[in-house]
Amino acid sequence: MRSSMNNTLVKGLCLLEVLARRSESMGVSELAATVAMPKSGVHRLLQALVEERYVEQSGSGRYRVAIKLWEVASAALPGFDLRRHAVAAMSLLADATGESVHLSVLDERDVVYVHKLEAESPMRAYSQIGGRVPAHCVATGKAMLAFKGPRWLAAMSTGLAPATVNTITDARVFLAQMAKIRAQGYATNHGEWRLGVDGIAAPIFGAAGTVIGAIGVSGPVSRLGGERHERLVTQVMDASQTLSTTSGTVPPHALLLSVTNHWSDAAPGGDVPVCDELSDATA
Repeated sequence: MRSSMNNTLVKGLCLLEVLARRSESMGVSELAATVAMPKSGVHRLLQALVEERYVEQSGSGRYRVAIKLWEVASAALPGFDLRRHAVAAMSLLADATGESVHLSVLDERDVVYVHKLEAESPMRAYSQIGGRVPAHCVATGKAMLAFKGPRWLAAMSTGLAPATVNTITDARVFLAQMAKIRAQGYATNHGEWRLGVDGIAAPIFGAAGTVIGAIGVSGPVSRLGGERHERLVTQVMDASQTLSTTSGTVPPHALLLSVTNHWSDAAPGGDVPVCDELSDATA
């Protein structure tokens, strides 16, 4: 019995690993072929993972990892999570600018605030740690969206809901802005989530070259505009560069946060590994 249970656990973990490393959702047949398992066995394991919210199923019947996997993995590796990795750089940025600093990750079309350092004289609070807002409305969100694949961005551009009169909702304008952000390396928000509040943000890259988060500052337009704008852009980009991985090893937080980026249609960085333990598995 124990051997059977262990084998089932290994199979389930292998499916999670395959899904987490793929940037696109996968069907049962594709998964079965990848891990060398019968489709019936894969289907049963996927249903169990869906019930436990580690995997989610789309309307078309395809599967992808859910945010719960990141939540559990982050809790298990507190010494390597993005927040702990970013605290020092965030503090330096807050001290240098005097503005509120945000650290965000992307969950489908939303930004999730992982950490926040409030300015001494902030405007009315509009974000909180653990909160989420539409990514197209804020600078940290746009800094991450810009590095999604073109098909994903095209699909998103058709359903942009306004939060203020300044929110970009026109598909062509949105896609042009994404291209500009990608080229210049930073994003801005001009009252697109809350009127009178601007933001500047830049993406954080992992060693594999994928975006794993974003760091940015926010404050009243009177403080973020004018001659000070360019200096703030440089300070934010310096902070993002400090946080971006420069070694050849993918750190644990990058691997964990990669599961929140699985909806990108960019090509994966390599072949999905097949678990050796399942090469001769049965249903």
